[in-house]
Amino acid sequence: MLKSERPIGIFDSGLGGLTVLKAVRALMPAERLVYFGDTARVPYGAKSKSAVVSFSREIADFLFAKKIKFLIVACNTASSLALEEIREISPVPVLGVITPGVGAALELAPRGGKILVTGTAATVASRAYTRALQAARRDVRVTEKACPLFVPLVEEGWCSKPLAGLVAREYLAAFRGRKIDALILGCTHYPLLKKLIARVMGPRVKIVDSALATARAARLELSRRGLLNPGRSRGECEFYVSDAPERFSSLARKLLGLKTGEVGVKRF
Repeated sequence: MLKSERPIGIFDSGLGGLTVLKAVRALMPAERLVYFGDTARVPYGAKSKSAVVSFSREIADFLFAKKIKFLIVACNTASSLALEEIREISPVPVLGVITPGVGAALELAPRGGKILVTGTAATVASRAYTRALQAARRDVRVTEKACPLFVPLVEEGWCSKPLAGLVAREYLAAFRGRKIDALILGCTHYPLLKKLIARVMGPRVKIVDSALATARAARLELSRRGLLNPGRSRGECEFYVSDAPERFSSLARKLLGLKTGEVGVKRF
């Protein structure tokens, strides 16, 4: 098998990374994809750095064994806390979700603009987005807001329930009148709440979907390295989780319209 025909590996703490998978699928339909959702240990946002690093290394090793050609860490918490540790052990290029999201936000924000980053408690505490944004443009003003209940709402499939609206307003209503130019969805679960978040923030605020930005960055990097799959047929997808495969498959279909087929289970 040619290296370009090998699959792309994608992992997340749960089903949020499926937003990245779906975006990758739309941009690069010929690519074979292997996805792992750590459903037994979701959410990562409340875990320690050492735990997130340990979990991420275990999952990366599992995906390396699948002979992948490229790894997407489709989890903002893991990208914030474990990306360098993953790269140290990786035999293939590794892409996180923070740099693509930062680039997309800076394209939208004017000089001296204000950017609001929403994320898990661990991502916000790491200040990874603030450092990356201000390293690229020192004039940008950044506020980070932890929204820890968003992940369990998505994992429960409650994106359209009234409770999701109440939680979103509690977290974000105070920012509505503060002239925010761009809001980064700093967790790959959050695009599933994108319409709700947009309603709370109002039409002026531009929403940065880190899943779409990551898919675009992945295509660019694969092209640069000569790793794009040259095939014309639609690539296959494999799905693995660490627990509750039936529930994962049901929510993937309900929330994203993805048909996973049989989902494998890998416990650590």
